[in-house]
Amino acid sequence: MASELQDLSSKPQSHPDPHDQDDHPLLSPTTPTTPTPPPPLPTIEELEKKYAAYVRQDVYGTMGCGELPLTEKLLLGFAVVTLLPLRVVLATTVVVLYYLICRVCTLFVVPNREEEDGQEDYAHLGGWRRSVLYWSGRVLSRVMLFVFGFYWIQESCRGLDQVDCNEQSEELERPGVIVSNHVSHMDILYHMSSSFPSFVAKRSVGKLPLVGLISKCLGCVYVQRESKSSSTKGVSAVVNERIQEAHKDKSAPMMMLFPEGTTTNGDYILPFKTGAFLAKTPVLPVILKYPYERFSPAWESISGARHVILLLCQFVNYMTVTRLPVYYPSQEEKDNPKLYAENVRRLMAREGKLIITDIGLAEKRVYHAALNGRLRQKED
Repeated sequence: MASELQDLSSKPQSHPDPHDQDDHPLLSPTTPTTPTPPPPLPTIEELEKKYAAYVRQDVYGTMGCGELPLTEKLLLGFAVVTLLPLRVVLATTVVVLYYLICRVCTLFVVPNREEEDGQEDYAHLGGWRRSVLYWSGRVLSRVMLFVFGFYWIQESCRGLDQVDCNEQSEELERPGVIVSNHVSHMDILYHMSSSFPSFVAKRSVGKLPLVGLISKCLGCVYVQRESKSSSTKGVSAVVNERIQEAHKDKSAPMMMLFPEGTTTNGDYILPFKTGAFLAKTPVLPVILKYPYERFSPAWESISGARHVILLLCQFVNYMTVTRLPVYYPSQEEKDNPKLYAENVRRLMAREGKLIITDIGLAEKRVYHAALNGRLRQKED
């Protein structure tokens, strides 16, 4: 023990260098003093080239927030104080009127319910109730379009000679579903005025004041879009049943689906989801376009409130509709819904002179985030 103490005392005591003990010195020649800057955000030009299907090309520019010429500012200011309040009052009156009609027609009536997923609707009513809901809904939807400035709607039937657009489906086999490209809020109003079909809508729509009851009278199928639960399969089954029912029964409400799943600027057509084609029934393709001079009615990158306000401030809006012949799937298409959907998409692109693109809703969200300056935050 004494020898060990002697050895320790005989060794010179060394004072450790503070730099040797500090694993993270304040100043070190090998450690950078500033973090690496993040990559620069893509320019608007780069974003518009990559996400061309969602780019606005009208006078109001990106997200409807572009710099306006003086003439457009004057026209917009005049419309805000005159046309906007008038149209808001008229549109509200139309909605309330149809709500009251729906309320009267559904008095003392139990809605049709799907117990598994909580779906309910009044679209399967019969007799005078269904007739009143159907015809008043079509008429008032057209009145609503007129209020929004769509005074004339140009309709045509491609590939049909001397045949009424609304009667073509009765000549051969009745389609089970109408499929359409999706451009604007106004798409729904047009289809309501044309054939009064049932739509797929977010579940929250059924709980809205006024609109909730109207959507149930339309026979909407409700879906929780952000949900990944097993209830999604139930919604798909309901849609297929409704499509097959409409295909076999002329008195059943027709289904109306937007297979793209989101809106574009009207010049492009996105990949189709297969929901409208799983039932293996014929489909009726419809192509909608919105020619414009100043403001585009397309709802792609602009906020919903700004879109409605600017649309109401437009003195005249235009819409063209092209109905294609009923598409009857081959046996190969019935066995392969993806092939069926893609062939219908390419037909609509060719007949409507639409540009085919492979981007979808995910890319649209990225584009919106970039436009709002949130892309860097999302990546972090």
